Amino acid sequence: MTSRYNSPSDLPSSLPVFPLRGAILLPRASLTLNVFEPRYITLVDHALANDRLVGVVQPAADTGSAESPQGKNFPVRKVGCAGRITAFNETEDRPLVISLAGIARFALGGEIASDAPFRTFTADFTPYTDDFISDLGEDDVDRVRLLETLRRYLDANGLNADWERINAAANEQLINTLSILCPYGAEEKQALLEAGSLSDRADALVALAEMELAARDDNSGTSLQ
Repeated sequence: MTSRYNSPSDLPSSLPVFPLRGAILLPRASLTLNVFEPRYITLVDHALANDRLVGVVQPAADTGSAESPQGKNFPVRKVGCAGRITAFNETEDRPLVISLAGIARFALGGEIASDAPFRTFTADFTPYTDDFISDLGEDDVDRVRLLETLRRYLDANGLNADWERINAAANEQLINTLSILCPYGAEEKQALLEAGSLSDRADALVALAEMELAARDDNSGTSLQ
């Protein structure tokens, strides 16, 4: 679904954005969202009627703790990721479940004024041209260390995993999916989003997990949430 986007020129210069704290999207990974607020149902309707593209971006750190602040004046992070709606399901009472396929990150530009209840910003994809290259940097990833750390983390938290599927996953798919699903806070998620390369993102995942494991060992708790 995302193979049609091969360069920044294949994407629009502006995007409707879904600001959601603690949620990130990454290239060629998927994100499932439950959409129930009227403003974001309108956003999804708009996207489906046009190019199906949405920008996922986190609210800025100084906007409180709300998952998605009210209004249209709160600041948002300067880097997000564009996704294409690949599936949606409308339930009986109108909330939507949508699946987004990640395309490429973008630098957020100025906001475009409109009467719509959702927000639209200019988006510059040129700083992230490498995002259009599938599997770039996979050979630089220390996969053995990543999987060993993942196993220790899951064991420490009493969690099971489909190791057959994990072992079969390519590095890019594995790292980007783990970054989206990991249970860390907004700052850690943003750091994973903005990592300069796939190996940098893998190293960040390992460091975060090792910090939490070390905190458990010395009974000091964790500051990652």
